[in-house]
Amino acid sequence: MFDSQCDLAALVYETDQDPDTVLHDFAASLGRQGIRAVGLVQLGHREVDVPKLNAVMLHSGEQVRLFQDLGPGARGCKLDVGQLLDAGSRVADAIDAGADLVIINRFGKQEREGKGLAYLIERALSGDIPVVIAVPAHRFNEWIAFADGMSVKLPCAREALDAWWLKVSSRGGTVPEPVQQSFCAVVK
Repeated sequence: MFDSQCDLAALVYETDQDPDTVLHDFAASLGRQGIRAVGLVQLGHREVDVPKLNAVMLHSGEQVRLFQDLGPGARGCKLDVGQLLDAGSRVADAIDAGADLVIINRFGKQEREGKGLAYLIERALSGDIPVVIAVPAHRFNEWIAFADGMSVKLPCAREALDAWWLKVSSRGGTVPEPVQQSFCAVVK
């Protein structure tokens, strides 16, 4: 059902797993290799003192508050959709400026409805830029419907991301080819 070389990957996580750290570390490692990952990754998800809806722009390091304070006892959605859309616009600009990979924070309610950052997936894939998105395990069936089955399912592990990236990037020419030197150049 899934193609390990698909340019669209779902990093599927259980409630006890931390996809944010996996994605952030993955992007940082790629950056050290000269590979430009753009996108948004949630911060502070597991920290008690930090609202759960803060994120970092991978391409700039800027922190973005996606949390709206509705006051004590409020039960409504705490996502600030305006801030999310603003962050999405900045990610779109970063894609246009050149990206090797797009990382999207979550497949959440907004994305399930075709809103939020969903448009960035199509934008990246139409430019032949691979995309990885964190998908909660309980929403994986909704993700498959959204992606029309055209996605690879990855466990929430760095090794899975690395293996997927190696296959996708080597096929797309992102990994530099070894330079062939002539015999004369070697002996000089």
